[in-house]
Amino acid sequence: MKNIGSIIGFAIAGIFVMSVWGAFVEAYGIFGGWFAGLIIISIMWFMNHYLGLVANEGAAVDMAAGIAICGTMRDVFLHGVQAGIDSLPTLAFVAIGAAIGGITAVAVEKMWAERDASVAAQSKDISA
Repeated sequence: MKNIGSIIGFAIAGIFVMSVWGAFVEAYGIFGGWFAGLIIISIMWFMNHYLGLVANEGAAVDMAAGIAICGTMRDVFLHGVQAGIDSLPTLAFVAIGAAIGGITAVAVEKMWAERDASVAAQSKDISA
């Protein structure tokens, strides 16, 4: 049942982003984009994560993936399969960027863990 909640939560987030965000940008320019981003993402995060609609503990990009899938499939449904095929190069670059971001995040976390272990060892030596 939690998986169905996740699908619904991510779909709602994707629908709001794909339908409301662009309208705010067209009506109010860059300020409308920032406002839409703040309002839509904060409300969707609250609903999905704080209220627990989705079952995805610890993931940082889950809503972004759901929104991306929703946006891609929206274009496929509206403009046909060719729109999905045309989006493949963009999706490939997004996947490459995600991999680079993940590798970088792991490297930074390892660096922080080593730093924290070093500080803990030094404070242990000083207190002994």
